[in-house]
Amino acid sequence: MSDVKNEFKVKFRGVRGSYPCANKNFMQYGGNTSCVEVNVGGHLIILDAGTGLIDLGNELVKEHILSGSHLLERKPIEATMLLSHIHQDHIIGFTFFTPNHIPTSKINVFGAVNYNENLADELAQLLFTKSFPIDLGDIAANLNICNIDETECIILRHGSEPIVKSVTANDDNFESSPEDVVITLYKSYAHPQEGVTIYKITYKGKNVVYATDKETYFGGDKKLSNFARGCDLLIHDTQYTTEDYLNPHSSKQGFGHSTFDMALEAQDYCHAKKVIFYHYDPSYDDEKLNTIAKFYGEVADKADFAYEGLEINIL
Repeated sequence: MSDVKNEFKVKFRGVRGSYPCANKNFMQYGGNTSCVEVNVGGHLIILDAGTGLIDLGNELVKEHILSGSHLLERKPIEATMLLSHIHQDHIIGFTFFTPNHIPTSKINVFGAVNYNENLADELAQLLFTKSFPIDLGDIAANLNICNIDETECIILRHGSEPIVKSVTANDDNFESSPEDVVITLYKSYAHPQEGVTIYKITYKGKNVVYATDKETYFGGDKKLSNFARGCDLLIHDTQYTTEDYLNPHSSKQGFGHSTFDMALEAQDYCHAKKVIFYHYDPSYDDEKLNTIAKFYGEVADKADFAYEGLEINIL
């Protein structure tokens, strides 16, 4: 059995942007939309709830069933889900996440919303109500949906529910532990309509930054550079090639997505040890992505292409 306290493992479950692709030409990299599984210090963190979440949920339920003969004997499924934003491709897998329908599951969902909005209400309207056979309130799991903003951080600690703490105010009653997993965030408005949340997961001095669905400007994004500085792994949006982004007939400027060159530039500015290209345009099949990968082969030591099933150990 592995030592979960010394585990910091990232697994890609869905790497596609905009919409899922069920096609034989998308088998190598995968056609599911955004979802990244992070097992760190004995905690399960799920970044986004695209269609990649569905297979993850099915695997979690299978492990749950094998852990005991009866429901109350089985190890409960516990997860912290972080939503970058609530565009369809990042939440479409949530209603089909099978742990939601097991009464012993404990699922904490965090995401940023605009002033006077509530994440639970937004998800209920977008995913349930008129678009699904059951309502959000009918979910059997212990589901806790919380608003979060960049003035707060989330601490994951064994034996405790997730702790949400202000990062701008001193808390004399709070003592951090080397075993804590700390999640910080900031809101970027380089994605229409309402921006996107960038997350950083920190454990035992190691950092993973999840920066999808943002347009990292040529010349650098100082806010991202400061936030991600020195991180061990930068997962960065690469929806377009530079040629598609600058196409004079159908420019993608202002669409809220980055290019492969932008991701490399972001890596250089924040001195990330490794960047993972992520969130590919659904028109980029395996053949095109292989051509792109060949072009960027000279930077393979510091960059990699995400694909479904890719696992990276941080510790």
